[in-house]
Amino acid sequence: MARIFDVIEYANEMSDEIVHRFPEQGIGDYRLGSQVIVRESQSAVFFRDGQALDVFKPGRHTIATANIPKLIDWIGKAFNDRTPFPAEVYFVSRKEFANKKWGTPQPIIVRNPNMGLGVALLQGFGTYSFQVKDPQQFVTQIVGATGSYRTSEIEERLRTMLLSKLQDALGETAAKNSVPEIIGLTEEIGAAVRAKAKEDFEAIGLTLKTFYIGNLKPSDKSAQELRDMGMLDMQTYTQLQAADAMRDAAQNEGGGAGLTAGIGAGMGIGNLMGQALQGGMQNNSQGGGSAGGKIADIMTPAEAAQVMKVTEDDILEAIKDGSLKAKKVGKAFRISKDNLESFMNS
Repeated sequence: MARIFDVIEYANEMSDEIVHRFPEQGIGDYRLGSQVIVRESQSAVFFRDGQALDVFKPGRHTIATANIPKLIDWIGKAFNDRTPFPAEVYFVSRKEFANKKWGTPQPIIVRNPNMGLGVALLQGFGTYSFQVKDPQQFVTQIVGATGSYRTSEIEERLRTMLLSKLQDALGETAAKNSVPEIIGLTEEIGAAVRAKAKEDFEAIGLTLKTFYIGNLKPSDKSAQELRDMGMLDMQTYTQLQAADAMRDAAQNEGGGAGLTAGIGAGMGIGNLMGQALQGGMQNNSQGGGSAGGKIADIMTPAEAAQVMKVTEDDILEAIKDGSLKAKKVGKAFRISKDNLESFMNS
């Protein structure tokens, strides 16, 4: 026979526990007149047959049809006020769960116009805190019939929500600011994430109290890793191929340090690419090109590929996606020197 409870309370600090069901398993048998004791940092949600009947605030409460009117639907006049009935009480912590960690498992790509490759990879980490705003909604939508629900069981979901909003905020900020400026706007970006996440948190009965960016910096992933991730467009990919060729040449000829392939904030590599293009044209104009003599103002894809130190297929792909302008004559393409320079410097 089930135990009949006359006093229901959960005297626990609930340091990492958001919800505790009473009893943890099975159904509790309560009497009308039983006492529910809710501590200062708690709320208590009273359930019967899977339906929330009432939410108790901190204090001592008496279970009666006067304060839980829906009980009258199940307790008929044929029974006296001491009749047991099955129900559950969910104690919900209303404290702020602070100092929760977040971080970017993969770098976030943002546009970085007019600087280097035109893209940057950013990584960051920081802390956030949350609190239960609507106990009934949180228990109904998230907890279910679980005996105990801890912060660790929802943190992954919350981090995913926050990283999605962070990516949106960085994209919007990058549209108006360079990467060095973005790194200095952590307070503004944090406020934007809080505003964007507010509705999603409230939909599950929570409120996002704080979101702090402890550090935001360019990723240390190399260009090769970035390329393997499929995060580069054809133009940037072509530039990186040229950078690799220049680095290899510097290492083979002089044994120097060569050029870094790190993507970082994308600063400096664009200038190197322009210098490489100009240097290649100068060498060819002095007789160093394979064709001998000055580079023509109009080039075939193969000639353009030789100047850029990439494959002809790379040039054709750039023409196909529209990043390199070319004139089609019959079945062949012709590329002007001006268009090639514009492509390299864009």
